[in-house]
Amino acid sequence: MLTWMKRLLAGSAMALAIGATSVMVASPAFADEAKPVAAVAAAAVAAAPALVPNKGDTAWVLVCTALVILMTLPGLALFYGGLTRSKNILSVLVQCMFVFALITVLWSLYGYSFAFTEGGAFIGGLDRLFLQGITPDSVAATFSKGVVIPEYVFMAFQAAFATITCCLIIGSFAERAKFSAIILFVILWFTFSYLPIAHMVWFWPGPDDIKDAASLEAITARAGWLWQKGVLDFAGGTVVHINAAIAGLVGSFVIGKRLGYGKEAMKPHNLVFVMIGASLLWFGWFGFNAGSALEANGSAALAFVNTLLATAAAVLTWSVAEWVHKGKPSMLGGASGCVAGLVAITPAAGFVGPMGALAIGAAAGVVCLWGVTGLKKILGSDDSLDVFGVHGVGGILGALLTGVFADPALGGTGIWDYVANAAAPDYSIASQLWIQSQGVIVTLIWSGVVSYIAYKLVDIVIGLRVKEDEEREGLDITSHGESAYES
Repeated sequence: MLTWMKRLLAGSAMALAIGATSVMVASPAFADEAKPVAAVAAAAVAAAPALVPNKGDTAWVLVCTALVILMTLPGLALFYGGLTRSKNILSVLVQCMFVFALITVLWSLYGYSFAFTEGGAFIGGLDRLFLQGITPDSVAATFSKGVVIPEYVFMAFQAAFATITCCLIIGSFAERAKFSAIILFVILWFTFSYLPIAHMVWFWPGPDDIKDAASLEAITARAGWLWQKGVLDFAGGTVVHINAAIAGLVGSFVIGKRLGYGKEAMKPHNLVFVMIGASLLWFGWFGFNAGSALEANGSAALAFVNTLLATAAAVLTWSVAEWVHKGKPSMLGGASGCVAGLVAITPAAGFVGPMGALAIGAAAGVVCLWGVTGLKKILGSDDSLDVFGVHGVGGILGALLTGVFADPALGGTGIWDYVANAAAPDYSIASQLWIQSQGVIVTLIWSGVVSYIAYKLVDIVIGLRVKEDEEREGLDITSHGESAYES
């Protein structure tokens, strides 16, 4: 026990040290001038009046932050727990709760700074380490000029995103991985995959200093690499779903298949929990998507409606496809379709119109059903809870279809021109599809490589997998000394 704890702490310290060193080496020019996305007031001309957050926007994002937290605890935990066998449900619940708490703490120590301050195109700087410099009066930029929210609110909202992303991964190798190995892997992956991808896709200094083409170019040059390319990801198709899904898929291969996989029945032990968990995810996802507007405005309303419609469409198409193929629609299929629709609409939520959302959701229900059946057989993986089949396939589908249905001609919002303060008139589906594809490819490769290296390092240090007798008995007892169902 003490041995692996020492190794865990040593690995954590190593990850922190390497991450901080890489930032300082890669971007020394920004070390003294690093600012979070939110530090608009500090960057403004001294004579300009300080920007004051609107109470409605502040309240809205606070509520959305709580909704996103609900998605992980208890939403995802119950969804995953119900999908496992009864001897492993507590192991999944413990993993979700511990990882949630761990990433929350790491986010405050260095995660927020590396993801959402200026530093370089691939990673942020040191300006907000340990949340230094943030006060109740600090503000964060939104997507509207002159509109801000408290930086603490923005920080907490993004923390909730980071936590659920890391928790998603554990579903791919559920029922066979060491608890200590999962924790060390999550620390490494969060530091070297989640933070860079979040910075590349989402970081920019905000719109307030954009006055003309020259200032727009200057602001864009300070943003993350994929933001500079024009990748559209409203709430996390690349950052959350593809990022986590490929990490899980790699883990399912590296750790290996469960004992008896393909020979023994490994059915979900509690579909009631699955239904409750999926419903809580749908409920919380309104905060996930609509909250990503960062304001209580029309964009939030559009994202809310699209989240409702796309998810409903995916439930129907998955269930009907299963009905046609198997002769009966199942509760598991309906819940899976629900999550598939939520995943697919995430990158598109604030960019497409309601009919585009219905199309994306309908496609997700069918394509993700294939992802957990046909594609899974092709890959030959034991992705225990079908993380890649739903989150990976759904995330890729949604990211690509964002490029299609964001077209104003198809009811989308287009791309906002902050110089003209209007949607750009020359939207090209082909061009945006290529840009979206770059975002998908970069995320798959970056997370895949980081994940493989992290798994191998963890395996060398403490080993990835529990012993055979422990796996057969179940992780609830062997890893945590508890049982969910006492006889």
